[in-house]
Amino acid sequence: MFGARALLAQRETGVMTKSELIAKLAEQNSHLYQRDVERIVSTIFDEITSALARGDRVELRGFGAFSVKERGSRVGRNPRTGEAVQVESKYIPYFKTGKQLRDKLNN
Repeated sequence: MFGARALLAQRETGVMTKSELIAKLAEQNSHLYQRDVERIVSTIFDEITSALARGDRVELRGFGAFSVKERGSRVGRNPRTGEAVQVESKYIPYFKTGKQLRDKLNN
């Protein structure tokens, strides 16, 4: 089945995609349909994205906090020509891990 193949691929590469996350959650919660798990995961991601777009901070206790930081304008370089290029300021997403996640990763 797709779920087993996806989990095997995740173990080999060390990367988990959204579809692999959905497959794993559906496998662990057999009382839920996979389409419902997919809707739940998509809704969570959409809400985090919407909050960041509004400039809000999203904190998931024990996991970490998502926020938005402004990266100021700067002079960059065109990689092909080496020519100086003005880069406008922009907002970037920022993630800071929570203490429980850091502790789990380092034990």
